[in-house]
Formats: sequence, C-alpha cells, structure tokens
Amino acid sequence: MNIQQTHFELFGLPTTFDLDTKKLDQQYRLLQSEVHPDRFAASADSERRLSLQYATKANEAYQTLKNPLTRARYLLQLKGIDTQEESNTAMPVDFLLQLMEWREALEEAAETANADELEALKKKLREAAKTLQSTLASALDIDRDDAIATETVRKLRFIDKAQQEVDQALEILES
Repeated sequence: MNIQQTHFELFGLPTTFDLDTKKLDQQYRLLQSEVHPDRFAASADSERRLSLQYATKANEAYQTLKNPLTRARYLLQLKGIDTQEESNTAMPVDFLLQLMEWREALEEAAETANADELEALKKKLREAAKTLQSTLASALDIDRDDAIATETVRKLRFIDKAQQEVDQALEILES
C-alpha cells in the first residue's frame, strides 16, 4: 500500500462519483484486516507506526468516499478545485426560497412538536439530496462540468445541514 495513493486507488475503485458502495465497504474491510494495528502488536515500533498510519488513511478515505457530499468535494479537490463553501454563499433564488420554506416548516413542526411533519420534511430533504446527487453524478462523471458540480456541492451542503437539524428536532421530541 502506498500512503500517497488517492482514496479511490487505495480501494482499487474507479475515480468516479457514482460509486459501488458495496464494493467500497468490501474493500475497506479487506484493507482494514490487512493493516489494523492489532495485527502488528508484536512488531517493531516502526511497523506499528506504519500500520497505524495506513489504518488512519484507510478510515479517512472510507469516510470521505462513503458520504456523497464529501466524495464530490474530494473529487473536485483532486482537480484542484475549491468548492468555496465558506466564502461563496451565492445560490439561485429558487433554491434559496425552497430552503427558506423548509426552514419555516422545520421551525413550525419543532415548535408544535409535530413528529409527522418532521418526518415528512425529512423525506422531502432526502428526495432533494438524491436529486442533487444525480446532478453531481452527471456533472462529475459524464459532463465533466466542474462549475455545476461545485454549485451542487454547496447546495447539497445546505440540504445536509437541514437534514441534521430535522434529525435533532426528532431526537428532542423522542426524549
């Protein structure tokens, strides 16, 4: 194993957004079984350190590729593209209006402790995320349109944040 490999190379996967996640899981388990520090407990210090580095790299790579948002961000980073998620908050008006509508629905459902509305909102956000993931697959794997991919990553980040807030509101209601 070469610690300088890309995350995709590490798992022997093609460098694409549309990833076989079952194969990723399989390759991750295989790699972890080979480099896990427990296998090197009786080895020399240098081998134990190297094993820990490889296991850490495998964990980081797996977490990055498993999540569609971080996978897209990583693909763009490999091309030298910064998604500017912190500094570029410009979004199409229709997306911003939809986001505001979802936020209002979240606030209202949380205030009224309406779990059914929160679940419905969660479903809408999941569908929106899937649509954006399809856009990313096209932009990154087929069209090679980095501008569309970058904007879509920023949109997906907003959706992910909204999904987390809905999950938090549901947890509060359940407790």
